[in-house]
Amino acid sequence: MSNYNPQEALKQYRQLGIESEISNASPHRLIQLLFEGALARLAVAQGAIERGDLAVKGEMLGKAISIVGGLRSSLDMEAGEISERLDQLYEYINLTLLEASAQNDVEKVNEAIQLLKTVKSGWDDIAPTA
Repeated sequence: MSNYNPQEALKQYRQLGIESEISNASPHRLIQLLFEGALARLAVAQGAIERGDLAVKGEMLGKAISIVGGLRSSLDMEAGEISERLDQLYEYINLTLLEASAQNDVEKVNEAIQLLKTVKSGWDDIAPTA
């Protein structure tokens, strides 16, 4: 049983304007795309903080927070404890990113990246076989 609601993931991706890749994506792949999108934006945000580019930092952190919110809203909360734990983790990641934005803290962004990479790695490992 999946911990994610594929309809919510699809809705989040459509809101981000990434229609082309999702049209044929499986529900599992949609979640992978959300992880990839968040991680890419966080990498750009890190560079922006290091360069002092506050506008790009704010934009990229805002988009990453939105994507993590999409991952969170995609959780099937009836699936049990794993979904509850992921919900708490995503909430923590978003709070960490808000702090990173307020404090221009690259280390907080890096913490969020590492947490997302860990969850993404687990998600990637349970990929359905074709």
